[in-house]
Amino acid sequence: MTQLDKRAAAADTLQGGPRRRRTRGRGAPLPLLLPALVGLAFLVVPLLALLVRAPWRDLPSQLTSTEVWQALQLSLVCATLATLVSLVLGVPLAWLLARTEFRGRGLVRALVTLPLVLPPVVGGVALLTALGRNGIVGMYLDQWFGLTLPFTTTGVVIAEAFVAMPFLVISVEGTLRAADPRYEEAAMTLGASRFTAFRRVTLPLIAPGIAAGSVLAWARALGEFGATITFAGNFPGRTQTMPLAVYLAMQSDPAAAIALSLVLLAVSITVLAGLRDRWMTAS
Repeated sequence: MTQLDKRAAAADTLQGGPRRRRTRGRGAPLPLLLPALVGLAFLVVPLLALLVRAPWRDLPSQLTSTEVWQALQLSLVCATLATLVSLVLGVPLAWLLARTEFRGRGLVRALVTLPLVLPPVVGGVALLTALGRNGIVGMYLDQWFGLTLPFTTTGVVIAEAFVAMPFLVISVEGTLRAADPRYEEAAMTLGASRFTAFRRVTLPLIAPGIAAGSVLAWARALGEFGATITFAGNFPGRTQTMPLAVYLAMQSDPAAAIALSLVLLAVSITVLAGLRDRWMTAS
């Protein structure tokens, strides 16, 4: 018997018998079960109500109108472009936060995650003050290049990228921190530059995190409302995305608003199904 086995046997003796593997409890105490069930109902009942009140007979005609297809097409295109912007800018930013040491890194991380808790309307106002015609940056874009971003399709992409990029940065940074940096160090000892090691070694390692972050960013961009309507407006065919179409339809045609909401609900369920292997499986 090895020394380790002897220590384990002694610990078993002190505990009054063989140690048992931890098992999950089969029952739940009533003070925890009741609020848990109420919380579950609080989250599920509104979604069920949406399905119950959906105009299923009129759904095909509701979803095949020109306005709906314009809003859906614009939403898909803008959300995809916003995700690409988030990838180009967010992955290097996540690497900077995870792999380098510099003064003020905690402040930078806090600023990166700020759009997660910032009210979207405030984000839209911030974008206007920065990139509007009279903004601190937008005034020069207008004077030097004649480039106007607010109330354009490009403005929709910018607003969606602003609120969606933190989701990707957080996901990729977490994956980078979990990845072993010794692989990069080994590649650099063999003559690879730091960028080559990142491109050939690190990127394949963190690909699942990038994919998950991209899906989250895309879903967040697709559902963005506050920053979009504040910075880009609500012009059909140009800046009216699906959430804005839902808001507009709710004022005049609640049945159409429910039909449009079902489309976004289906997208959300698809996103959750795509991420189930990452966050919804039991550990």
